Amino acid sequence: MRSKLFYLLFIGASLVFAQLQGPKIAVSSDTHDFGDIKPGEIVKHNFTIANNGGDVLKIENVITSCGCTATELSKRELKPGESVPLGVEFNSTGRSGPQVKYISVMTNDKTSPQVRLTIKGNILSGASQGGPAGPKITFNSLQYDFGIVAEGKKVPYTFTYKNTGDEDLVISDVRTSCGCTAAVVEGKNLKPGESGRLQIELDTSNRSGRMSRNITVTTNEKSSPMKVLTIYADVTKNEKK
Repeated sequence: MRSKLFYLLFIGASLVFAQLQGPKIAVSSDTHDFGDIKPGEIVKHNFTIANNGGDVLKIENVITSCGCTATELSKRELKPGESVPLGVEFNSTGRSGPQVKYISVMTNDKTSPQVRLTIKGNILSGASQGGPAGPKITFNSLQYDFGIVAEGKKVPYTFTYKNTGDEDLVISDVRTSCGCTAAVVEGKNLKPGESGRLQIELDTSNRSGRMSRNITVTTNEKSSPMKVLTIYADVTKNEKK
């Protein structure tokens, strides 16, 4: 009888102790290295979060150190002994070289209210991939034809471009072949993967017939620093009554 009573007291004391202990967060590993990553590749990993305490663990917030990292969590409350995978997704677009990013997990664990997880990786350069090394500007088109335009009209067009290289692109100069063409650049400094716009306006005042004009864009691209865009128009004279 005494042994049974002692056993019940022991179990009760253990439960009380566990409850007094409170929730306790545990992770199987707080660091993951993706190794080499291809430019633009999206890589994923699951961390495991467990509750080794004696009360419900509440995951109050998960914060990443940059917008390139996303997380996914199926549940935010863990009973004692329960665990849940924390999915982490890293987007390498626009980045190069060694990368270290952090994920902060905030819980109601009084001893360790914040746990920091780390992901690492090395984004390969274009050269190591057999692709373009350094910055590279790529236009949606190098030519545009306005077609038939009445004399005196100003007609606009927007060329778009993207840095498809693995280093920052810098547009240092944009020149037009005549005063009848205006050019406005939106995005002179682009990181890998970023895009920009070149707005063109052709003034056909006092012009007639077939005309073509050039816009020369100078960048820090190593292999071909100058790109020439060409615009065309067939200008028709306005007949006076």
